[in-house]
Amino acid sequence: MARLALLELVNVGLLAWVFFGAFDVPATVPNLVGYGLMALVLLEGAGYWAAKHRQVRTGAASPPAITTFRRLRRINVVALAAGAIVIVVASWRDPGTRSWPGVGFWAFALAEHVNYFHVQLMHDTAADVRRLLRTRRLRRSHLAVDLDRSRGPSPTTVRDHR
Repeated sequence: MARLALLELVNVGLLAWVFFGAFDVPATVPNLVGYGLMALVLLEGAGYWAAKHRQVRTGAASPPAITTFRRLRRINVVALAAGAIVIVVASWRDPGTRSWPGVGFWAFALAEHVNYFHVQLMHDTAADVRRLLRTRRLRRSHLAVDLDRSRGPSPTTVRDHR
């Protein structure tokens, strides 16, 4: 879990360097808005994995600051919607490399939000892939399960996280 937190932090810097440095993507408003939203969600992911690591190390009932993640889930929806408006308007006015990378960054931010706060989209271990092939459905994300558990037990929490 600590490794996952570190990887998300590295991704924030690495993706900035690759796109804005190596590929020379212009630092326009839509591209920076899209990148900023993507970086925000990746940083939230790093924070969650660090909190989850601490929970496991200490034996706590839930990750530290779980209520913060509940707030972030709502804030992200507003930020992603506002960012979409900025990026779509800019893409309409000035299509091409001055805006389209921002669309890609925004889409990645949306996918990461879903991956962290709703269902697990990333299947990067053999066990994850086997489970997906066996059940033929996406599982609730670890953070979504932790958010549910922090509110109290529910019959779907246990069933959805097998």
